[in-house]
Amino acid sequence: MNNPLLQPFNEAPFSKITNEHFKPAFLEAIENAKKEIDDIVQNPEPPSFQNTLEALEFSGQQLDRISSIFFNLNSAETNDEIQKIAQEVSPMLSEFNNDAILNAGLFERIKSVYNQKASLDLTPEQDTLLEKRYKKFSRNGANLKEEQKIRLREIDAELSKLKLKFGENVLAETNKYELLLASEEDVKGLPEGIMEAAAQLAKSKDKEGWLITLDYPSYIPFMKYAENRALRKELSLAFGSKGFHGDALDNQDNVLKIAGLRHERANLLGYRTHAHFVLEERMAETPEKVMDFLNELLEKAMPAAKKEFKELETFAKDLDGIDRLEKWDSAYYSEKLKQKKFNLDDEKLKPYFKLENVINGVFQVAEKLFGLRFQEVFDVDKYHDEVKTYRVFDESENFISLFYADFHPRPGKRGGAWMTSYRSQYIQNGENNRPHISNVCNFTRSTASKPSLLTFNEVTTLFHEFGHALHGMLANTTYPGLSGTSVYWDFVELPSQIMENWCYEKEALALFAHHYETGEVIPMELVEKIKESATFQEGMATVRQLSFGFLDMAWHGTDPSQADDVKTHEIEAFKNTSLFPETPETCMSTSFSHIFQGGYSSGYYSYKWAEVLDADAFAFFKEHGIFNKEIANKFKEHILSKGGTENPMELYKRFRGAEPQIEPLLERAGLIKKAS
Repeated sequence: MNNPLLQPFNEAPFSKITNEHFKPAFLEAIENAKKEIDDIVQNPEPPSFQNTLEALEFSGQQLDRISSIFFNLNSAETNDEIQKIAQEVSPMLSEFNNDAILNAGLFERIKSVYNQKASLDLTPEQDTLLEKRYKKFSRNGANLKEEQKIRLREIDAELSKLKLKFGENVLAETNKYELLLASEEDVKGLPEGIMEAAAQLAKSKDKEGWLITLDYPSYIPFMKYAENRALRKELSLAFGSKGFHGDALDNQDNVLKIAGLRHERANLLGYRTHAHFVLEERMAETPEKVMDFLNELLEKAMPAAKKEFKELETFAKDLDGIDRLEKWDSAYYSEKLKQKKFNLDDEKLKPYFKLENVINGVFQVAEKLFGLRFQEVFDVDKYHDEVKTYRVFDESENFISLFYADFHPRPGKRGGAWMTSYRSQYIQNGENNRPHISNVCNFTRSTASKPSLLTFNEVTTLFHEFGHALHGMLANTTYPGLSGTSVYWDFVELPSQIMENWCYEKEALALFAHHYETGEVIPMELVEKIKESATFQEGMATVRQLSFGFLDMAWHGTDPSQADDVKTHEIEAFKNTSLFPETPETCMSTSFSHIFQGGYSSGYYSYKWAEVLDADAFAFFKEHGIFNKEIANKFKEHILSKGGTENPMELYKRFRGAEPQIEPLLERAGLIKKAS
C-alpha cells in the first residue's frame, strides 16, 4: 500500500489519506523513531549537547506529524472508525514514550551532559532545553526501580485509553440528545435567526418543527431567550448530566479511575499528589500557591457575586413571580436584566458581527500590531470543505505560517474552541521551518436568509483562539519542543486572553464591526454599552470560573481514593462557590473534558492566572495606545516569538519592565474602584 503519511510531505495530504492508512503509518513511524533513539544511545562519541540533546529533539518528526494529523482529526472530524483506531494507537504511543523516558542508556547520556552544564557555554534556549529534558526524564520515572517502571507503563497505557473513552462518551452524549419542538409556543422568545437555524437543522434531519441540540450555538441561545421555563430546565439538565446517566456512556467510573491513576503515578514518582507533580513545572509552583490564589480572588469576588445574585433573584421575582432562582433561569433573566440596564442584547449586536467581517477584523488587528498579512488560498489540501486556508506573510513578504480555520459545529467535531498545530516552527540546518496552525470553533451557521452572525461572546472567542494561533505563527525558536505554545500551562493563555481586549475598543471595532446589510459601522453608543456592560455580573462570572479551578484541585490536589462518589466529591469542592440550588440530576465532572481529556488537569486555575497577566499587559498598551507598534513589537519579541525558551516570568518582565500586578484585573472586572 502506498501510504501518503509515510511519504515526504509539506502540507498535510488530507485528501489522499484514508482511515486504513493510519495504523500502518503509526507502526512504521514508531519503529523509525525507536531507531533514531537507538542511534543516539549507541553513538560511540562521548555525550555532547549536539549528539544527544539536539539529536533527541529532532528525532521522531515523522511520528509527530502523523500524530498531529490523526489526533486533530479525532477532535475536528471524527467517526467510529477513527475513534477505534485512537483506542488502538494511544497505548502504543504511550508505550513508545515510556520506552524513551525509561531508556537507561539514553538517560545516562542526558545526565552526563547535564552534569557538564556549567562548562558548556550554552545559549539560554539550549540551557532551557537541557534543563527541561533532564527534568522530563527524572520526573517521569528514569530513576525508578524496574518493577516501578513496569507499573508506570501500565498506568500510562490505561490512562491513555480512559481519557479517550471519556471524550468519546461526552461527544456521543452531545450528539444523541435532540429536543424537537412542534409548537410556536415552545419557541416563544427565541430571536428570528435562532428559530430559522433550528428549523433548518430539523429539516436537514427530515423532521418538522424546530430542533434544539446541546451544541453551543443551539444550546446557549435557547437558554438565554426561550420563555418556556420547563423546556429550559429540560435542556439544562440534559446539558449538565452528560456522562451521568448510569448507562454505557456514563463517565463516573472513568473520572474515579483517571484521578486515582494520576494520584498513584504521582506517588510512584515521589510526589504527594498529581497537582504537586504538575505544578512543579508551572509558574504557580505548588498546589498551596494555587489555592491561595483562588481563595484571594474568591474573597474579592464573592461579595459582588452575592449582591449580583440577589439582584437577579429580585428581578426574576418582580418580573415573573419566580420564588426560587434555578440554574436554568440564570442566562434567561441575566439577559433580560442586562437589556433593562443597558438596553443591549446580542440580537442588536449580531448584525454588526458577520463572521467573514470578524475574521477580516482579527486579521487587520494582527496587521496593525504585528505587520502580518493573511492571504486566503485555495490550493491547500483540507479535511473538510468548510475549512478555510490562509498563507501568512510579514511586512517584507516573508512566509510566516500556514493557517487553517474551521468555524462551525458538525457531528464529528467535539464542542468548544481550540487552537492546534499540524507542524511546529523550528530551525534546522540553517532553515527556519515555518509552522502550520489551526483554529477550530463551533459558531452559529448561516441560514437561508442570513449569513453567519456572531454573538459578542463568539467574537471574543474568535479573538481568543486567534491569540493562541499568533503564539504559534510568530514562533521563532530553534527547537520544536520549545516553540510556540510549548510554554508553562499557566502562561499559555496570556497571548489568547490579551487579544480579547481589542474587542472592547472602538478603534478596533471600527475596523470590522459593520452592519452586514447596510455596511454601517457599529454606532458608538453600542460600543459604549459593550464597554459599560463588560463588568455586568462579573462577580458571578468570576466565582463560576473559580469554582472550576477548585473542582480541578479537589480531584488532583488531594488523595482521590477518599472519593467513592463523584457527585458527593463535586458538591464538597463547590461548597464555597455555590450560588444556585444544587441539582441532583447533574454533574460537571463527568463532562469536564478540559481536565479529564485535555491538558488542564491541575491547571484550570491558569485561565484566571493568565487574566492577571493579560489585564496587566493590556494596561501597558492602553497607556501608550492600543495599536502602539513599540509595545506590540515588545510583546512579539519577548512573548510571542520566544515560546518556552526561557522562564515565563523573566520573559514577562522583559516585556513589561516589572512583575504583573493583580489590580488591573480587579479594576477591569469592577471588583475594586480604578485608581484615580
